[in-house]
This record gives sequence, structure tokens and C-alpha cells, in this order.
Amino acid sequence: MRVLLHICCAPCCVYTLKTLRKEGMEVTGYFFNPNIHPYTEFTKRLKTLDNYAKISLLPLIVHNDYNLVDFLKGAIDYGRDRCLFCYKIRLEKTFEVASKEGFEAVTTTLLYSKYQRHDDIREIGMDFSQRFGISFLYMDFRVGWRQGIEESKGLNMYRQNYCGCIFSEYERFAGRQR
Repeated sequence: MRVLLHICCAPCCVYTLKTLRKEGMEVTGYFFNPNIHPYTEFTKRLKTLDNYAKISLLPLIVHNDYNLVDFLKGAIDYGRDRCLFCYKIRLEKTFEVASKEGFEAVTTTLLYSKYQRHDDIREIGMDFSQRFGISFLYMDFRVGWRQGIEESKGLNMYRQNYCGCIFSEYERFAGRQR
């Protein structure tokens, strides 16, 4: 099965990619993350992913647009549920690319993180699956959380310490400053 894998960052890709390949899937990575802030963080994550894609022989499609203003407007409109907006825009774009490029399924490295809202991601993915006529491949990659961390450290990957958006950065570090 040809799968388009939305990738938030390289460390989250390590276990996810191994698992999909072990299942016999032909995987192409897709980087679309207008949520990542600041821009220097965006470029660090993209560079790390690009390096990993080369060593893991992962074909990679990169969406370089950094439309922070539209992301912030949409996230603010969602209030406390801003993560839903973030999931929706990234998965919708992934399904659009998958449809255009003839992929059979879509999945995301967001399903690797124990900090993400899996039920919401699955529901959003299933909605887009219906809309685009492409399977959403839900797998709980969290079982490999520790393994992925160790392998990414072994590869000396840049490992970020917050989800990506300015809101998650604030939530991560605000407590340290009090």
C-alpha cells in the first residue's frame, strides 16, 4: 500500500516509519507544518527531517510555506480547542496531496506522540477519508514511544521540547519562569 505519512518532526518519524515499513507499506513523507513557531524552529525541524529522510531513504514531499498569520488566526478562533484546528489543516492538506499524487492511504506521526489527542486525530482523519475517498490509517504508534526516543538520540537528531506552536511553547516554558 502506498502511504503518505504526514510528519511533524524527524524524531516522531523514526518509530513510525519503521513500523509502517515492517507492515510492508511503501511510505512517502510529507512535511506541512505552518504551526511551528518561531521560523528558526521550523527550519531546524525541516533540516533534521531532511537529513533523516536521506539516511532512511524516505522519499519526502516538503510544503515550505510558512503562513503563520493564517495559522494564528485559525488557532485563536478555536480557543482552547486550537489543537483541533492544527490537526485539521495539516491532515486536510495531506489528504489533498495524497489524492493528487495517487496514494492509497494517509497517516501521521502525530499518532506517535503521547501528548496528542488521538481520538480527535482519528475522527478528523476518518472524516477526511470519507471526503477524499482515501483510507486513513490509524495506528497507535505510542507503543514505540521509548524506542523512538532512544533511536533518535542515537542518531544525534535535534529534539525539540515543545509541540511546535507558540501556544505550546508558552505552556511548556511559562511554568519554569514563575
